[in-house]
Amino acid sequence: MKNYLAKTPRNFRANLEVCFLVTILGSSILLFSAGDPSRAFAQGDNWYVGKGAKPDTYYTYQVQNFDTNQGRPFLMTIYLKDFNETGKYWDAPVFVVDQGQVYNGTFHLSDLDLSALGSSDVPTEMAKYRNAYSGSLQWLSSFVPKPGQSLSAPYWGKIAAIGGSPIAPGGSAKVTTPAGTFNTNDVSWRYGATNHAYIDPNLPWPVKAMVFAGVTTGSPPIQYAFELQATGTGEPTPPKAIEEIPKSPLTLQTGRATYSIKLLWEPDPIVAGTETKLGLIFSDSFGNTISRVTYDLQIAAQNGTVVDELGRQRADEGTGLVPYTFPSPGPYDIKVTVTAVEGVPTGEFVESATFNVVAA
Repeated sequence: MKNYLAKTPRNFRANLEVCFLVTILGSSILLFSAGDPSRAFAQGDNWYVGKGAKPDTYYTYQVQNFDTNQGRPFLMTIYLKDFNETGKYWDAPVFVVDQGQVYNGTFHLSDLDLSALGSSDVPTEMAKYRNAYSGSLQWLSSFVPKPGQSLSAPYWGKIAAIGGSPIAPGGSAKVTTPAGTFNTNDVSWRYGATNHAYIDPNLPWPVKAMVFAGVTTGSPPIQYAFELQATGTGEPTPPKAIEEIPKSPLTLQTGRATYSIKLLWEPDPIVAGTETKLGLIFSDSFGNTISRVTYDLQIAAQNGTVVDELGRQRADEGTGLVPYTFPSPGPYDIKVTVTAVEGVPTGEFVESATFNVVAA
């Protein structure tokens, strides 16, 4: 076969080779963009957990996480004191206020995704709040670590669950919290219920979020929720502990969110040495009262010492009444464990909720 190309002029051959390379390169770029639609968008509006972080700035959030204190809300203040260039992390003193008690520690927040690194100074009593932080404020970093993804992308990724929709930036939303009014982008996804995280592109964490647990039946419980309460510059004043006395009634879901238990008491407040009537109402995840309930009560002091155990209590119509006298003033934990419903034992699944009360 004759080598026609060898006889062509040198300039023509050079131009032909350039055209060939441009065509191949263009095809590669097109295929790369088609494989990941979010990359086809400009990166000018990218956001990631940590974007907009500035030294000497604090953020106070109200946070609740289903796996922490059974979803009881608490306040968390994170102070981005300064950035450690050597370790590539933010040095961030953290204060938590939960039922009037104050806990503190120091997070070392990664520059990549604001995860609390292993070098963080986290006392034992702060560990559960660190976990709550990772499972709420920092949760989206699994999809948008630095350098992030575009707020105009069709989606950021999919959760590892069958039947869920992608996590996708949506339209704009004006959100008002105790910290002010913010122009945000509504990032949402659906798995059972529709979940929302509202992102101000200039703030390192979302302004607000409400995310539900993935359940196949019943009303889904809140997996985590948070809302910005305050932000500012300068070192925040450390909060002071104050005694908070819970008021009747209190309602909690059991650990698997199968049942809801409402605890009432009279008199309110509880008076040590005086008989208190403890009332309980049991319902299913749809809010319907359940019957033929058998349950155990365990009453413990704040240090964990069990004060009393009242087993095999009955709530035939879904309501129970237990008279009890708290021996001395102070905080108590009342653990309610459901052992049977409709006369059928709950078996290996532990369905319980622990209420915090205070006797005066």
